[in-house]
Amino acid sequence: MLESWLYTLGSVFLVSVLSLVGAVTLSLSKEVLKKMLIYLVGFSAGAFFGDVFFHLLPEATTDGFTLSISIALLLGFLFSFIVEKYIHWRHCHHATTENHPHPVAIMNLVGDSIHNFVDGVLIAASYLVAVPVGIATTIAVVFHEIPQEIGDFGVLVYGGFSRSKALFLNFLTAVTAVVGAIMALLLSSRIPGMTAFLIPFAAGNFLYVAAADLVPEMHKETAPNKSLLQVGAFILGLTLMGLLIFLE
Repeated sequence: MLESWLYTLGSVFLVSVLSLVGAVTLSLSKEVLKKMLIYLVGFSAGAFFGDVFFHLLPEATTDGFTLSISIALLLGFLFSFIVEKYIHWRHCHHATTENHPHPVAIMNLVGDSIHNFVDGVLIAASYLVAVPVGIATTIAVVFHEIPQEIGDFGVLVYGGFSRSKALFLNFLTAVTAVVGAIMALLLSSRIPGMTAFLIPFAAGNFLYVAAADLVPEMHKETAPNKSLLQVGAFILGLTLMGLLIFLE
C-alpha cells in the first residue's frame, strides 16, 4: 500500500508540473509550436489507445468481460462526453480583458479542474492494480497533458488573462489531480470494488478522449508527408504502451 502511495503521489506531482509547460511557448513562435503539436497529438492518441487495450481492459477482465465492466466502461465514456459538452466553447459579445475574461476561459478552468481530478483518481486506481499498469496510465496521461496544457494556456491567454496569470491558474487546476489521487487511495480500502469499477471507467474516459478529441485533431492535418509522420507518432505511442507489457 505504501508503494502505491509513493508511486501515485510522484506521478500526479509530475502531471501537475506539466501544467507549467505553457511557459515553453513564451520563447516559441506559433509556427514552431504548431509543428510540435501535430506529432504530440498523434503520439498521445496512440498512447491512450495502447493503455486501454494493452493494460486497462486486460486487467479489468481477468475474470471475464462482465456486464458490470461494460457499464463502467460506458459510464466513463458518457462522463467525458457530458463534461466536454458542458465546457464547450461558448460565444460571448463582451469585450475581453483580464478583469472581464471571456467565458471560455472560465469554462476551461472549470473543465480542466474536473479533468485533472479524474486523472488523479485514474492514476491512483491504476497503481492499486499494479505498478506497471500505473506507469502505463501515467505515461498516457503525460503525453496527453503536454498538448492539452499548452492548449489550455492558449485558451486562458485568449480569454484575457496575462501569460503569468494564465500559467498560475493552469497550475492551480492541475493540483486537483493530487486531490483526486489522495481521495482514491483513502477510499479504495473502504469502498469494496472501487478499483474494479475505476479501471474500466478509466478505459471509457481514455477511449473518449482519444477517439473524440485527439483523432479528429489528427485529421486536420492533410499534407501527405506530415500525415505520414503523424501516423508514425501514433504507432510509436501504441508501441511504447505495448512494450510496457514486458514490465508486468
